[in-house]
Amino acid sequence: MSNSIILGNGIEVQLRRSARARRMTLRVPRDGGDVVLTLPASIPESQGRRFAEEKQDWLNRALQRRPAVQKVAVGVALPIEGRARQVVPGAVAAPKLEDDRLLVPQGKTAGPVVQAFLRHHAHQRLCVACDHHARALGRDYRMITLRDTRSRWGSCSTDGRLMFSWRLAMAPPDVLDYVAAHEVAHLVHMDHSSRFWAQVEALLPDYRTSRAWLRLHGGDLMRWKFRD
Repeated sequence: MSNSIILGNGIEVQLRRSARARRMTLRVPRDGGDVVLTLPASIPESQGRRFAEEKQDWLNRALQRRPAVQKVAVGVALPIEGRARQVVPGAVAAPKLEDDRLLVPQGKTAGPVVQAFLRHHAHQRLCVACDHHARALGRDYRMITLRDTRSRWGSCSTDGRLMFSWRLAMAPPDVLDYVAAHEVAHLVHMDHSSRFWAQVEALLPDYRTSRAWLRLHGGDLMRWKFRD
């Protein structure tokens, strides 16, 4: 179920019901998407509206801090592996990294081509990282899938299916490695207990640096738009 409300300051808020939610939450997507108010099944819409109205000052500040959406096109520099790379047309059949440039086939729309490249790049790097951490644990995972998620960078199901955001290809390699280690550690501990974090640290002693980077800069990766 999803509909919307208009707050007194004119902000439109999308309402979503969640059987899993335990409390009301407001989210301002960094990719320029709609503000979302998630409500547990038992909370009436009127209570959710009051909650959102009380948060109007916070919403205004969050919306003002949100970076502008950036469309990927020829001539634009976007982060790949944490480095700015300029999208440049070239005599190539497929996208190719070359120093601080990403060469893309001439005559093709850059956005979808770059997106496909990032998905492939992320899949390759994540497979290597997950294989490495899974061997260290002595555990096997079932498969890796990639999505363009907005609320999480990765997940691990109880049957060993790992899911990641392909936008991790834009983050520094150490950050991608941290997310891989984080999800692989869930093969042992399906929670965020102290034992889980101890397992992450055993796999990646300096994980806190990458975790901090993701919290501080991860939202910036969401502002890139690859399709109209």
